[in-house]
Amino acid sequence: MSDSGTLLARGLKGINVYLVGMMGSGKSTIGKLIARDLGYRFVDTDTIIEQVTQATIPEIFAAEGEAGFRAIEAQVLAQVVAFQRTVVSTGGGIVQDDRNWGQMRQGSVLWLDVPLDDLFDRVRGDANRPLLNHPDPKTKLAELLAQRRDRYAQADARITSTNAESPELTAHHAIEALIQVIKPAAQPVVPHDRN
Repeated sequence: MSDSGTLLARGLKGINVYLVGMMGSGKSTIGKLIARDLGYRFVDTDTIIEQVTQATIPEIFAAEGEAGFRAIEAQVLAQVVAFQRTVVSTGGGIVQDDRNWGQMRQGSVLWLDVPLDDLFDRVRGDANRPLLNHPDPKTKLAELLAQRRDRYAQADARITSTNAESPELTAHHAIEALIQVIKPAAQPVVPHDRN
């Protein structure tokens, strides 16, 4: 655990860290690195959904539609928020449900913001992205980002990452950004002498 990781883990006092952002933003990769540095466990809501349903995300979308998938996603998140000392990688659209957002706000929320062109390079041709099963997937990706951007922007911290940056460097920046968020709460209150 790095000095920054130790400082952040102490300041978080066991609350969870939720990573939000678009598909392809690196939430799972970066989340694992942050969790390792904090000494936290790591969970991915999409992975849990696949384990619970015994189906892939595309299969769930095909059988239940997006609304059915979102209902399962909300149930999984409701279980995950009971955890402590956990870094949680969330699905890109999880923030659109106000209940989900309220639950994540009990922890610390970090937005991994990646430029559209870099996102598209990462997800292009990925069959596990049912929302991009579209004649013009890049335009669809831009539409989804536009729909979600305002909610993402309400996160406690935002890290901009590009394809030129290593996951380790992005994780380091994420930890530093979260330290700045918790710093005021981590500072001891010193009473003023009134005499």
